[in-house]
Amino acid sequence: MYCQESFLKNNYLNTFIENVQSPKRIALSSRYPYLKTPIIEFRRFNNNLKNFFNIYLARSKQKNYFDNKIFSHQSVLMRKLGDSDIRLQKQKITNLKIAASKLDKIIIKPGQTFSFWHLVGRPSAKRGFVNGMLLSNGKVVEGLGGGLCQMANLLYWMFLHAPVEIKQRYHHSLDVFPDSGRTLPFGSGATVLYNFVDLKIKNISPDTLQLKIWLTDNHLKGQLLSDKKIESKFHIYEKKHCFIEREGKYYRFNEIWREEKVQGEIINNQKIIENFAPVLYEVNDNYLKENNYKLIRL
Repeated sequence: MYCQESFLKNNYLNTFIENVQSPKRIALSSRYPYLKTPIIEFRRFNNNLKNFFNIYLARSKQKNYFDNKIFSHQSVLMRKLGDSDIRLQKQKITNLKIAASKLDKIIIKPGQTFSFWHLVGRPSAKRGFVNGMLLSNGKVVEGLGGGLCQMANLLYWMFLHAPVEIKQRYHHSLDVFPDSGRTLPFGSGATVLYNFVDLKIKNISPDTLQLKIWLTDNHLKGQLLSDKKIESKFHIYEKKHCFIEREGKYYRFNEIWREEKVQGEIINNQKIIENFAPVLYEVNDNYLKENNYKLIRL
């Protein structure tokens, strides 16, 4: 479903654009760059301390896989991401394999919270992690443990199809790469940065959930399982997707909704994400036409 011009021609999205161009709040680390590393390390220490004493975090594994599949998903390991170095994509597979070994067979009991970083741990060379591709302020950089966002994307998409509450999730604030074989809605992933930007979900169902994560030669694969059959079925879809051009700059917007059905009847339908991001790549008529995207000029 595309944006309607009547929706865009009001002040709603203009407010988004103005906040990007002239943010009302500027982070302390942006005003004083030399404070960035100390602030991040303090937050990491604080988050690790909280996780250590949190008795409700998922920590244990089930030896065998549960029989009931809630949802499954896969993503291609090697895909075109602008002009990024293919070497970094190859190296990220090592990092994904290490993360998969920490996440596979993890169970999330009713009331427990899943934390990506609590289970994966800090990426380090000593633990076998290598350099991969990272995004920093819209730029591709090389960094230890790079590529783990692909795992977070996979997990978040699976969790959206389960009876869980998203406690913590972040997405990239910039649209960095043009779409290449996109199958999921824009902005439906999750970004992570140890242990500062995490992915956390809470199991609000009466059933125990389990992750099954593995890699093949070409794909990162995942399944979300449960110890009992779950009646709810979830459908994730987007509304109002479009590109916006104002004063020669391009932006991207959409809403992501989740519909829950039980025995074929809709029992809940809610907006769960609203995405707005400046676009860093070229948006031209050919790109819009090839992808059947709508452009609104303000």
